Amino acid sequence: MSKIVAVTACPTGIAHTHMAAEALKETAALKGHSIRIERQSAQGVEHALTPEEISAADLVLLATDIQIDRSRFAGKPVYEASTSQALRNTDAVLDAALASIATPSAPKPTGAAAPDDAQAPADALKVVAITSCPTGIAHTFMAADALKKAGKARGYEIAVETQGSVGSQNALTDTQIASADMVVIAADTHVDDSRFVGKKVYKTSVGAAVKGAKDVLDAAIAEGEILGGGGSERKSLADEVKATKAKRASQRSGPYMHLLTGVSYMLPIVVAGGLLIALSFVFGIKAFEVEGTLPAALMAIGGGAAFQLMVPVLAGFIAYSIADRPGLTPGLIGGMLAVNLNAGFLGGIVAGFLAGYVARWLRDAIKLPPTLEGLKPVLILPLLSTLVTGLVMVYVVGAPVAAILAGMTSFLQGLGTTNAVLLGLLLGGMMAVDMGGPINKAAYTFSVGLLTSDTYAPMAAVMAAGMTPPLGLALATFVARNRFTEEEREAGPAAAVLGLAFITEGAIPFAAKDPARVIPAIIVGSAITGALSMILGCQLVAPHGGIFVLAIPNAVTNLGAYAVAILVGTLITTGLLIALKKPLAPAEAEAVPAE
Repeated sequence: MSKIVAVTACPTGIAHTHMAAEALKETAALKGHSIRIERQSAQGVEHALTPEEISAADLVLLATDIQIDRSRFAGKPVYEASTSQALRNTDAVLDAALASIATPSAPKPTGAAAPDDAQAPADALKVVAITSCPTGIAHTFMAADALKKAGKARGYEIAVETQGSVGSQNALTDTQIASADMVVIAADTHVDDSRFVGKKVYKTSVGAAVKGAKDVLDAAIAEGEILGGGGSERKSLADEVKATKAKRASQRSGPYMHLLTGVSYMLPIVVAGGLLIALSFVFGIKAFEVEGTLPAALMAIGGGAAFQLMVPVLAGFIAYSIADRPGLTPGLIGGMLAVNLNAGFLGGIVAGFLAGYVARWLRDAIKLPPTLEGLKPVLILPLLSTLVTGLVMVYVVGAPVAAILAGMTSFLQGLGTTNAVLLGLLLGGMMAVDMGGPINKAAYTFSVGLLTSDTYAPMAAVMAAGMTPPLGLALATFVARNRFTEEEREAGPAAAVLGLAFITEGAIPFAAKDPARVIPAIIVGSAITGALSMILGCQLVAPHGGIFVLAIPNAVTNLGAYAVAILVGTLITTGLLIALKKPLAPAEAEAVPAE
């Protein structure tokens, strides 16, 4: 008969703690072994182990899903399992624990490297995984533990990122992902898989990983699929643009990354709202003022609902990018306060960064006993971070930012001819400098933010200027074919479509091959387009859509002049490209680079 001492504990500290303890107690008694079990639950520590009991024990069994104090077990052989394993496979857990003290090489004294940290063979299968359940508490960590144990048992090199209620922990690095042979996503919530494009990916539920991690790994090997497909064929222009966007997104860091995260979540709301407002104008500019009509309903949806959500979503996801889930609540509420305080999109940006950094600091600074850890994400962090963010917005930030926004709006709406031309030149040139990069996004975000203040001229200038680079290049590949390679000429029609759809990135592949000539040409063309749009008094209600939005009556004021601005900018871009680029040698013009 062996003497065993055990500890059971799960993140919530309730059901699994006691159920695992009872299962171990009954099974050990049936096998003729003596066992004393300490339970760490929401009610505190129950049946605490004494130093004498630990000293007399032959084995320490830890059935836990959270970190516990192990210093008291120094010098004792320790066997680890999850509460789920102790509950569902109690007999096997006890047999394995007892076998570990019978085999000289098996015992693992406290302080030695845990099985999860054991060195895998150099040629071992490399697996990365993500686990996430809706509440982000128990099952998230149970699934992670089960996958790690199953992977290590097979000799795999495995790393698991948990996306829990307090954010991502043990986040996978770019190096780990790049070297991985397989990706397992065990989640019942949405998990962004864009990091794993080109990798073999298998998706399943978090429950499947908890109940049968070995089966999940077998299925991943047999049924995993390459994310994003694969192939050796030459990339199309659209593929190159998509790859460039993904590369730029992966290189973002710091405040710029957080801002762009907020903008990316906000943008669909703004586009939907802007288009609905534009549709309400089909019936007349002031048709929405008549209650009970379709135009009034469209305006209520677009302007009354979508545009009201714009700033809270911007702030919420800036904070989410900084602090993960704990930032979302204070960010959304801070953004709504910015709307209520008339601080607009500037106030939303301030609220987002404030909420994010406050939530992240509180998340890292507040340390609770394991039994109270479940209260942190659902009560303590939302309450404190929202309180701090809200008070700062109401008493410190709101009024000054509202005054700044009001002053800027008044200035823009009262621009004289000279200032309008200068602003158009600046915004237009910014759209072409990096074609979807930080400078381009800064001009676009500035213009989108002004829509909530009923300032529509900058939006018109920005969209027109963003369309001309790919349109000018597409036209140049047609009228000056000897200045472009066969590959570039084939990409010309695709660039035209991207330009018409207001996707400035369509110019990137051309600029990457000949930046010294292409970039100056498109900057000049876009700057002139932006200036013309401003001086002609063009205004645009919808923030995206390119030429397809122009078909909506009253979506653009001075539609004819707006089309002229785009056409002139396209022709100037084409003319400069023809002047700057030299004819290629026949062999070079016909060559298609090998992939």
